Amino acid sequence: MRRAKQENETTLVEFVILGFQNVPEVQFILFLMFLVIYITTVLGNILIMVLVVTDHHLHNPMFFFLGNLSFLETCCTSTILPRTLASFLTSKYVISFNGCLLQYFFFTELAGVECCLLTVMSYDRYIAICKPLHYTTIMNGRCCLQLAGGSWINGLLASAIVTSLIPQLTFCGPNETDHFFCDFTPVVKLSCSDTYWIELVTLILASLLTLPPFLLTLISYVYISNTVLRIPSSAGRHKAFSTCSSHLTVVTLFYGTLIVVYLVPKPNTLGGLHKVFSVCYTVLTPLVNPLIYSLRNNNIKKALRTAMNKYRGFDKA
Repeated sequence: MRRAKQENETTLVEFVILGFQNVPEVQFILFLMFLVIYITTVLGNILIMVLVVTDHHLHNPMFFFLGNLSFLETCCTSTILPRTLASFLTSKYVISFNGCLLQYFFFTELAGVECCLLTVMSYDRYIAICKPLHYTTIMNGRCCLQLAGGSWINGLLASAIVTSLIPQLTFCGPNETDHFFCDFTPVVKLSCSDTYWIELVTLILASLLTLPPFLLTLISYVYISNTVLRIPSSAGRHKAFSTCSSHLTVVTLFYGTLIVVYLVPKPNTLGGLHKVFSVCYTVLTPLVNPLIYSLRNNNIKKALRTAMNKYRGFDKA
């Protein structure tokens, strides 16, 4: 364990991310599983982004936000999985202090952006279903850019504030964290200084970025449900609900895993289980999102068929 001496005290300059060393018998299986998940996640989300950009039928607010979400998921999984995969191959689980800060910064920024972006997408569905006559007027290009840009700025500011506070802590004790990436709680637990204020600031910022967006999303779907149930024909109800069912599924998965990972008490006996839920939140959710939208959204499937037909046409030519 390397340390740098500063004014009669030792300060850690690197951490050991234990990852999944406690299950050595399945290291190779985990490596293959994470590699397949990473490749599938990146390719799936890139495919959605390409379809949204190239197919003019998808040039509307709903798919503009979906393209943002796909870009976000690609960045999120690339923040964590490549280093995890490298650790499996090299058996080196050491990460520098600055590298840990950088990983935490990008992860928290992207998580904050996703909270805001999912709320924006629910607002878009609310306007489309509850106020269809005003949809094109309200959700114009400028509004979409402002909503998407505001989501990214909110996540950036919150992450920058918390990340800037971590270097003010003193790390002079153990440097091993039983996790597979640099998350806030495992890292701060290693500090030998008072962490009350940074934990309070983080709690406030996390609450602001999760609770209001979650409540707004919930309210949006209450109004959407009431509007859909008033549609006289069953075909009309099915069509209206199908436009937001994919997003509702993603919201449920995102907030469900988020609550389990960060709000449910984590006794020592459930440490391994907490790590499993963290995998679901950081690794599986970015994988599932493109699959949900690809399999349950007719417009995406139609755009994919069109693109494949064009490719076959070029290939024959």
